[in-house]
Amino acid sequence: MKITAIETIRLQQHPNVLMARVITDDGITGLGETFFGAEAVEADIHARIAGEILGQDPTRIEFLNAKMRPYAGFGSTGAEMRALSMIDVALWDIAAKSMQCPLHDLLGGATRTSIPVYNTCAGPHYVSQTAAVRPDNFGTRASDDNGSYEDLDGFLKHPLDLAASLLDMGISSMKIWPFDFAQGAVDGIDISVDDLNTALRPFEQIRAKFGDKMRLKAELHGLWSLNAARKICAALEPIGMDWVEDPIWMDRTEQIGELAASTSVPLAGGETLATLGQFSALMDVGKIATPIMDVVWAGGITAARKIAVLAEARGRPIAFHDCSGPVTLAVSTHLALSQTNVREQEFTRGFYYGWYGDFVENLPPIRQGMISAPIGNGHGLELKPGIAKRDDVSIRISKL
Repeated sequence: MKITAIETIRLQQHPNVLMARVITDDGITGLGETFFGAEAVEADIHARIAGEILGQDPTRIEFLNAKMRPYAGFGSTGAEMRALSMIDVALWDIAAKSMQCPLHDLLGGATRTSIPVYNTCAGPHYVSQTAAVRPDNFGTRASDDNGSYEDLDGFLKHPLDLAASLLDMGISSMKIWPFDFAQGAVDGIDISVDDLNTALRPFEQIRAKFGDKMRLKAELHGLWSLNAARKICAALEPIGMDWVEDPIWMDRTEQIGELAASTSVPLAGGETLATLGQFSALMDVGKIATPIMDVVWAGGITAARKIAVLAEARGRPIAFHDCSGPVTLAVSTHLALSQTNVREQEFTRGFYYGWYGDFVENLPPIRQGMISAPIGNGHGLELKPGIAKRDDVSIRISKL
C-alpha cells in the first residue's frame, strides 16, 4: 500500500476548519483535520508535506511523522506542526481501517466503553470567522439560532439556566471564561476589584444553587500577568474549582510554577504547546496539575500517546483539547478511552449539535453525559456525502 494523493477541503462558511483526505492505491482513505490558520496549513501540506510522503507506505506512521517534522525552529503549534498533526491523524485512520479495527484498538484497546464529557460553554458561532480568541470574535448571536446552544451568552446572562440545562443532559462539568470580559484583560497587567467580582458571579451563583452537582472550570486564555492570575486564583479558591486553565501564557513555565505554589486551585493548560520537551517542562517546572494536549495542533496521535505517558509517569491525568472540529473530538475520544489517566473528554455542545454535521457523518455518540467512540473502523468519521458539490467548497489535490 502506498500514498497516491492528498486532498484538502475548506468551506467558506467555516474558514477556520481544514479537512484532509490521504488516499492510497488500495482504496483506503484517511481523514484528518485541523483548526485555525486553515489556508496556511493547506499551503504547507501541498508545498512541503506532500513531497515527503507521496509514494510512501502510510502504515509507517512513526517514520512518516519524523519526515513531516518541521525544522526545529518551527516546533511550536504553528502551521507546520498543525499540518503534520492532521496528516498524522489521517495515517492512523488508514492504519486502523487496513486492520479492520477501531482506532482505540491500535492504541492498546479501550479501557472502558465511554467517558464523561465536560462542556466548554461556547456557542455555535464561537471564533468561527477568524482565529482571534477575543470577545469581538466570540460570535454570540442567540437570536439567530432558533434554540441552538448559545452557551457563551448563557454563562454571561443566565448561568443558572445554563447549568440546569447541562445537568438535565447528564453533564456535570462545565468550563466558562467571564474574566475575558474584564477591562484589564486588554493588557492583562491587573484586574480591578469590580471586574473581579463581576467575573466571579457566575461561579458563585452556580455553586450556591447546585452545590457539588456541577464541577466548575475557569478558562483564562493566557491573558493575565502572574500578579493578576494570583488575584484571580485566590478569589476562586473558596468556590472549589475543578481547575483554572491557562492562567498565564503557557510558555512561561517558571511563572506557572510560581503560581502553582501560591494557590490551592489546580492549574491546567498546554493546548498551545507542542513537543515532548515543552510538555515535560510544563509538568516538571510549571508544576501543572493537568496538562492539556490538542491532538491536531501538537503532533497528532503519535505525539499524543507519548505525552500521555509523560503525564502518567508523573502520576498526573492528561486532558485532550476539543473546542474545534469533529475529527478532533472523535480522535480525542479514542485516545481518552485507551488511556487510564484521562478523567473526562472536552466537547462543545454548540458545535456538536450545530455545525459538525456540515462536514461529517457518524459523530461519537453522547448519552447522559458520556461519550463513546463512533461505530466503525478507524476513527469512525467520514466526510458528508455531497460536500465536494457545495457552492462554498475549495478543494486542492497533490498527486503522486
